[in-house]
Amino acid sequence: MLTLLAGLAFGLSLIVAIGAQNTFVIQQGVRGEHVGAVVAVCIVSDVLLIGVGVAGAGALVTAAPGVLTVLRLAGAAFLLAYGALALRRAWRPGALRADTSGAAVPLARVVATTAALTWLNPHVYLDTVVLLGSVAAAHGADRWWFGAGAALGSVVWFTLLGRGARLLRPVFARPAAWRVLDVVVAVVMVVLAVQLVSRA
Repeated sequence: MLTLLAGLAFGLSLIVAIGAQNTFVIQQGVRGEHVGAVVAVCIVSDVLLIGVGVAGAGALVTAAPGVLTVLRLAGAAFLLAYGALALRRAWRPGALRADTSGAAVPLARVVATTAALTWLNPHVYLDTVVLLGSVAAAHGADRWWFGAGAALGSVVWFTLLGRGARLLRPVFARPAAWRVLDVVVAVVMVVLAVQLVSRA
């Protein structure tokens, strides 16, 4: 039980940060568009990556730094493109949608964006696979309990984030609020992209 709780606390410490993935989850939660699918993709991806890390693949990733460089550059390109789209939405008031009840964006596109923001983010591999995998290894035979705790943290966090964002809907009943949100999303994406390029 202590190992499970340690994994839960460690997993939450890694995931509770406003990055590209969390920003997108909040955005979709506020819009009320395919929230369940977005949350599901994030949770399944995290569980898979945690499993890979606990199984020991972190050592393989560390041994191939060139792979991380490619991931950083690909992730930066995607984040810049997504940030540009957010700026475009903020710049064109006609593209803002105050109505949060519909599902204007196709499910396939939302799922693809969620997957890209997750799997093209090199921090996912550094944190979830390498770092979490290394810490889990320190627990020896109980490392899978540690991983289970971290996976539980992902389930709790993304569920609360996706479903809790709807509490902000009254604020986003005004088009101006969508403009602010899109500008914030664009800034977050650009900052993360610059950080990835500098590290590459």
